[in-house]
Amino acid sequence: MSLETQLLLLAWGTLVGLDLVSVPQAMIARPIVAGPVAGAILGDLGTGLALGVLFELFQYDVLPVGATRYPEYGPATVAAVSAAHVAASGGGGALGIGLGALVGLVTGMAGGTSMHLVRRLNARATHAASERLEAGDTRVLVRLHVAGILRDTARAALVTALGLALAQLARALVAGALTLRAVTLLDVAAVGAGIAAGAAGTLRVVGRGPNLRWFAAGVVGGAAVAWLR
Repeated sequence: MSLETQLLLLAWGTLVGLDLVSVPQAMIARPIVAGPVAGAILGDLGTGLALGVLFELFQYDVLPVGATRYPEYGPATVAAVSAAHVAASGGGGALGIGLGALVGLVTGMAGGTSMHLVRRLNARATHAASERLEAGDTRVLVRLHVAGILRDTARAALVTALGLALAQLARALVAGALTLRAVTLLDVAAVGAGIAAGAAGTLRVVGRGPNLRWFAAGVVGGAAVAWLR
C-alpha cells in the first residue's frame, strides 16, 4: 500500500473521528459511510461496504447518552477496511472480514478510551476558565471551543494511525499464521458477533409489548417473502 493511500486513509479517519462529536456532524462517522469511502480509497468498494455493514451492526448496540463510555466505530471501520484489504492483497482471501473485524474492534476500544480522556481534558480547561466564562468573556469561550476541536482532531488522527498500524501488523503476524479452518472460524465469529450486537440493539429499541409482537411479525413476514421470491 502506497504512502499516499495511507495518508488519504489517515485524513479520512481523522475527519470521521471529528464528525462524531466536534465537526461537521454530517453522519460520516457512521460505519456504513466510513467503510465504503475507505474501500473506494483503496479501490476495494466491496470490502468497504461489507465491513461498513458489519460495524454498523456493532454501532447499533451503542446508546450514546451523556458521558457514557462506548467504542468509537468510525475510525475503527477505516482501520478494519485497511486490514481486510491488505489481507486479501497478500493472499489472505476470505481472511479479510475476520481480520478486519479483529483490528476494528481493538481500534474501536482504543477510540472509546481516547474520547473519555479528551472529555476530561476539556472539563479541566473549562473549569480553569470558569471565572472568565461567568464574567461573559466571549474570547475565552471561542478559545475553549477551538482548543476542544484541536484536541479531538489530534485524538482522531492518533486513533486512526493506531488502527492503520495494527492493520499492517495483523497482516504480517496473523494473516500467514492461520489455517483455513481458523480463518473460517474467525469470519463466522465476526459476523455472528455483529448480528448479535445488531439484534440486541434492535430489541432494546423495540422494547416489550405490542411493538415486539409487530416486530416479530415483520421479521417472519419479510423472511417468508424473501424465501418465496
